[in-house]
Amino acid sequence: MSPLSLAVRDSSTMLRRNLLHARRYPSMTLNLLLTPVMLLLLFVYIFGDTMSAGLGGGGGGRSEYLAYLVPGILMLTIGGTTIGTAVSVSMDMTEGIIARFRTLAIHRGSVLIGHVIGSVLQCVASVVLVGAVAVAIGFRSTNATALEWILALGLLSLVSLSLTWIAVGMGLSSPNPEAASNNAMPLMILPLLSSAFVPVDAMPGWFQPIAEYQPFTPAIETLRGLLLGTGIGNNGWLAVAWCLGLTALGYAWSKSLFDRDPK
Repeated sequence: MSPLSLAVRDSSTMLRRNLLHARRYPSMTLNLLLTPVMLLLLFVYIFGDTMSAGLGGGGGGRSEYLAYLVPGILMLTIGGTTIGTAVSVSMDMTEGIIARFRTLAIHRGSVLIGHVIGSVLQCVASVVLVGAVAVAIGFRSTNATALEWILALGLLSLVSLSLTWIAVGMGLSSPNPEAASNNAMPLMILPLLSSAFVPVDAMPGWFQPIAEYQPFTPAIETLRGLLLGTGIGNNGWLAVAWCLGLTALGYAWSKSLFDRDPK
């Protein structure tokens, strides 16, 4: 077999393995899904009217705030799902299966590729489920064209890919799954510190740079513009640049850790 055929075959096998693990042990995925769903319901039904009044003086009530909130919740869902990836990679490292894979005549990178593709598929599935909940409680994207929907899906996939590679590196560098879960928590905390819940200009002045100069805010603003038909400005290019940079960083970091000789 050619090197490319070997890589595709082995990566497909590892992807199938990771999807089977996710199907047999769904508790972690469900637990990580519960947080964005609960935040969505909490902010819409408890704080929706109050938060809507602060959106540029709007008075659209819960429906207006729901439209503002959903893009941020979808990004939060991706960040939460990738925590499971860090834990899964760490479990493989600590349980010795990675050491056994190293002795087999398989493509060396297929183990990580299987984790990454499996995680991206889980992120997309999680986004669809949370999006379905949002639609069920009233979210509508009436102004988005077919092209904008395609671009929105592409952005969500690109964000999933970039965060997954970072999560893989966190899993490889952690001594145990518990540490991997803790180390990956910023992937879920950063969306809370972005423009997911309130506009950046409504935040205290000292906090605005923290919310503005991070990867989630431009990604959320781009997704919000695509789904709601609002302006995107430079956020689209910034979101893509952040994603490509994090993907390259996560890939280089993960490959370096994976290629180290085991101690």
